[in-house]
Amino acid sequence: MRWITHIEGGPKRVNHAAVTVGHKIYSFGGYCTGESSRDYTSIDVHVLNTTTFRWTKHPVSDLPYLENDDIVPYKRYGHTAVVYKDKIYVWGGRNDQTSCAVLFCLDTRYHCWTAPQTTGDIPLARDGHTACVWKHYMYIFGGFEEELDSFAKSIHVLDLNTMHWKYIHITGIEPAVRDFHTAACIKDRMYIFGGRGTESRDSFYLPGKEIYCDELWYFDLRMHTWHNPYTVGTKPIGRRSHSAFVYNDKMYIFGGYNALKLEHYNDLFEYDPILSKWTLLQPQGESPCNRRRQACIVVGDRVFLFGGTSPVAGAQQRQLNNIDEVLTDYSDMHILDFKPSLKTLCILAVHYNKLNLCSLPQSLKTDVENMFAPNKIAIIRPIPFIPSLKAGLGREEIRKHGFNKTTRCIR
Repeated sequence: MRWITHIEGGPKRVNHAAVTVGHKIYSFGGYCTGESSRDYTSIDVHVLNTTTFRWTKHPVSDLPYLENDDIVPYKRYGHTAVVYKDKIYVWGGRNDQTSCAVLFCLDTRYHCWTAPQTTGDIPLARDGHTACVWKHYMYIFGGFEEELDSFAKSIHVLDLNTMHWKYIHITGIEPAVRDFHTAACIKDRMYIFGGRGTESRDSFYLPGKEIYCDELWYFDLRMHTWHNPYTVGTKPIGRRSHSAFVYNDKMYIFGGYNALKLEHYNDLFEYDPILSKWTLLQPQGESPCNRRRQACIVVGDRVFLFGGTSPVAGAQQRQLNNIDEVLTDYSDMHILDFKPSLKTLCILAVHYNKLNLCSLPQSLKTDVENMFAPNKIAIIRPIPFIPSLKAGLGREEIRKHGFNKTTRCIR
């Protein structure tokens, strides 16, 4: 296991949501310091080619929001994104004016935004929740509900085939309210860790009394019951705004922030559900700096970590009253390789020993350059496209994918 590269120049984003489709990573929204988070503009979409390590800005980002507010999500943070088949579903999140409870769908085949109609027990608008896909269901847990002005611990499930929401009634033990935790599915369980919550007294929660839980919970997706397993090993400190990802049926936790300790983290933990054991890992290579609200996405044997924020150098030592005043946002990307190939190790040797590339084939020169050259985000000009018979689509296929006169597509 090794951190193999650190590349600058990607999208500078904090509290964004990202997923992988094939060899591409799609990153949605988020914010960075200095940008307005009150205006209603179309959510920006950036795409990473995980073969070349190059970023592009997806043309659907340039669709005018005010003309398409019924099918295009406004720019937001604290939202979630999940993948089912060749579609990406974005739900929740907020800007600085309001939060959202509308489901949006990006079709990665036709590059279209739609807003599928949903029925049932639609969750209240929120941000800082988590979303996981199990079979053809999307599970929503926790977050901060704007209408109730409180943290949540409810679970809602959306059938992605029927677009019907269902509220899950819980009996027995359950985790406390929280937001900005993580959730990850392994087999038939949804594991959650961390997050920011409030102290409880009897049957109610005390506002303003933050807690950062270090207990692990899992939700049995078949039986719809919560479990608080006993764990061994070195477990992470309670935190929020960290990342969780799954590789080879094990869960990994990276980074995050604990406001009670005024600490940001860059540690990496592994949780083995079979042994119920936590392990603090020490990968080789240059680790990312301490940060929170980054994205960590697995593609093959690699983890792509990008974005996030943390205090500028020395800020934590100055004992500032508001550490958020001195946060710096990142546009960099780190790649963790669980099984670096001989080719990857050779490229690292060539780079760090500053060997001459003249005798290498052009394809290998390109590989070396891509692994270490700074990014310059490519912007693709949008080309409006409305599905039609001229585009090679039959009427049945158009109807199947939900296209209509208000659908906006980009070819």
